[in-house]
Formats: sequence, structure tokens, C-alpha cells
Amino acid sequence: METLEHLQSELCRRFGVSGAFPQRHLKLGVSADFFSGKLPLNGLRHPPADGTCGWFLWAGEELSDAPDFFQPMHVEHLFERCPRVLPYLALPPGWRFLIANDCEDVWQDSLLLKI
Repeated sequence: METLEHLQSELCRRFGVSGAFPQRHLKLGVSADFFSGKLPLNGLRHPPADGTCGWFLWAGEELSDAPDFFQPMHVEHLFERCPRVLPYLALPPGWRFLIANDCEDVWQDSLLLKI
């Protein structure tokens, strides 16, 4: 059985980046509908700050700019609630992903690194 670290390392290797593995105790932002079964699942990573790993996750086509769209959650809760996204969480800051059924899109977005 492949370990999570192996899956994360393989995904990063496929995209030619060094892994930036988030620690389980760090927080990320998750939309209220992320666990609803709605697709696609989206993620974007800003540089880590203030006890966060920089990830923001949401479901569906639209990213809201509402101030309460994302709620804090520890990375470790994704192991039980949405393990499907775990391999993508080692992508470094400045990267995004979109996954649905048989679709995977992963790309670099340098605007995420601008503060």
C-alpha cells in the first residue's frame, strides 16, 4: 500500500515541483459546501502564515469573495472527511488544483504569491 507521502511526492514529481508537505496540526480554509459531494473540488495555496498551511478548498465552479466563505479547519480532519484531496496538498504555494470524477487539472498561479 502506498503511503500518503509517497502519493504526494509522486504528484509533485509529475508536475516538476518540490513538495511542501503541510503538517496535520496546521489550519486551512474550507468552504461550507466542500463536503457536500458537489464537484469539482478546488484548491489554491497561498504562502503559509499565522498557523495556516496556505490552502483554501471549495466545491463547485465559483469561488466566492464573501468574507465568511472559508472556515478554518485542521489539515488532519481531511484524512477522514476528504482523503481524495490529500495528495494535492504537498503542492507548494502558488499552485492550484481542480478535480472531478475523471478530471484532474493542476497548474501554477503566480498571482497567489503576491501579497
